[in-house]
Amino acid sequence: MSDACGCGHDEPTGENGEAEEREPEKLWEVSELRAAAVAGVLLVAALIVGWTGGPRLVELGLETAALLVGAYTFVPSTFKRLAKGKIGVGTLMTIAAIGAVILGEVGEAAMLAFLFSISEGLEEYAVARTRRGLRALLNLVPDRATVLREGTETVISPAELRVGDRMLVRPGERVATDGVIIDGRSALDVSAITGESVPVEAGPGAEVFAGSINGTGVLTVEVTTTAEDNSLARIVRIVEAEQARKGDAQRLADTIAKPLVPGIMIAAAAIAVIGALFGDPVTWIERALVALVAASPCALAISVPVTVVAAIGAASKLGVLVKGGAALEAMGRVREVALDKTGTLTANNPAVVDIAAIDGVHGDRVLAVAAALESRSEHPLARAILAAVDTVTPATDVEAVTGAGLTGRVDGRPARLGRPGWIEPGLLAADVERMQHAGATAVLIELDGQVIGAIAVRDELRPEAHEVIDRLHALGIRVSMLTGDNTRTAAALAAEAGIEDVHADLRPEDKARIVADQRSDRFTAMVGDGVNDAPALATADLGIAMGAMGTDVAIETADVALMGEDLRHLPRALEHARRARRIMVQNVGLSLGLITILIPLALFGVLGLAAVVLVHELAEIVVIANGVRAGRTKPLASLTDSAAKPAPVLAGAPA
Repeated sequence: MSDACGCGHDEPTGENGEAEEREPEKLWEVSELRAAAVAGVLLVAALIVGWTGGPRLVELGLETAALLVGAYTFVPSTFKRLAKGKIGVGTLMTIAAIGAVILGEVGEAAMLAFLFSISEGLEEYAVARTRRGLRALLNLVPDRATVLREGTETVISPAELRVGDRMLVRPGERVATDGVIIDGRSALDVSAITGESVPVEAGPGAEVFAGSINGTGVLTVEVTTTAEDNSLARIVRIVEAEQARKGDAQRLADTIAKPLVPGIMIAAAAIAVIGALFGDPVTWIERALVALVAASPCALAISVPVTVVAAIGAASKLGVLVKGGAALEAMGRVREVALDKTGTLTANNPAVVDIAAIDGVHGDRVLAVAAALESRSEHPLARAILAAVDTVTPATDVEAVTGAGLTGRVDGRPARLGRPGWIEPGLLAADVERMQHAGATAVLIELDGQVIGAIAVRDELRPEAHEVIDRLHALGIRVSMLTGDNTRTAAALAAEAGIEDVHADLRPEDKARIVADQRSDRFTAMVGDGVNDAPALATADLGIAMGAMGTDVAIETADVALMGEDLRHLPRALEHARRARRIMVQNVGLSLGLITILIPLALFGVLGLAAVVLVHELAEIVVIANGVRAGRTKPLASLTDSAAKPAPVLAGAPA
């Protein structure tokens, strides 16, 4: 997220992460919004005093107090930024407020400060939320690790691990750091690191990564990286670096204000000096100050925040959490979407998709034998097979063969279930090959020493996936798939979804690298649901997390979170953001047009201060009413109906 207004806040980071602990989690915890509330109350009180004919001194005192409270939220930080050579909307707001005070319009200055403090507070709230993104990563690191030193098991902190140590990882434990297996076999749940939807069988010589969960076998792992440089540490560094990059991004209003501020200051100074030389100094200095007030970006300052609040509130009703105006603006500019596979395009719920049987054996019999053996297993494949049968008669004498499968007795007859290679497919070799080419995991079933069938288990696409891809294409958005799964699975599912650009067998840093390449060509959004997606979410111009089943770090790292299971919220959110951004541009254009007209009228004395203030207030009402339109949404049912009609592309938006 960015320092939205380019004027409000120095980067709120402190030593040892102290700033993060002070970050507001609720709107009322934002100091700028509390100040705005106080300033608003004081302004209302001043208006009441004025309307009721109360003492002018009391009214002036209330206006002054409101001005001081509101200005405190941005004037000090504006001067700090000016000292560093940075200007923005806050600079112009400060100058306008000072000009209004000089002309005796303290109430106008207080109103400017009140409006801008609201803008600052809303942005601070959004920015604070994004800085909590890395906390969930800590949950993936175990508190302790067991190492074998001089033949003795010793429990130490992961930070004490050294390259070359032999680490003992028992069933169910998380791996403390990266390493290579030197003894033992097991099925590793690496979904947090690679996004692989099915546990990976690993044995001697295989790499293991920090945060992976060991399955049923005991592993001896030789440490290859320290805790400071393992997979999770690299993820943290990438996320921090990319969030820092985003923090320097300019917001739309600030980009406009950058050349506007010095131009107005120079023009006003020139008018005052030249007018004083050739005419009445008092008259021309007053006109120059009126011009400064005319140039005050009242409508500009309030138009974008109002639109943002309306659009974000509406998005939340759509099941989309948008973290502030910068994210909303970015979402309206997306022209490429990179999609993670597992848990994003798929439901992360492996299911039986095919059964092959030898002649004379029915598929139901194959499934029944498999379910009997899997009835005592907690393996994800077991859950898929058990879900495919109505009733199960558990096998007896069941034993797990680590990294291979299961053995046992079904109806008193010896039976086995396992991967190809441990059980030879025989007559079903072609079926197994077909299943694997279709992107499924093949499991062979053997009874009485003879292979009787094969079962294909696959993490299926979400039912709406193809519709979503079609809709994104209709919006003029290019789509790619990034996944840690194998190439066969990725290619098969991508083809089914209608995605042509596929990148498989990826580590988290690989995803981040590919997204960085895509960003150089088009404004890119990354959609993912796991910790393994965090670097890519942070690297993208916009990170979008699947919130319903995403990990905390994915939701916190991303700029946008889809809170429901329905992926159709993605194109709907992008359409909603495009419309909101168009409204923002309309409001900014109106605000700038107003300033362009008012300044010469003020300089030539056509309009006095009162008229300028009145026009500003009317303009604020117009832009607020226009901004509220961003709160309108479409029902989800209309998404398909509109799929054939591409949404208009915002003029001037980058391709």
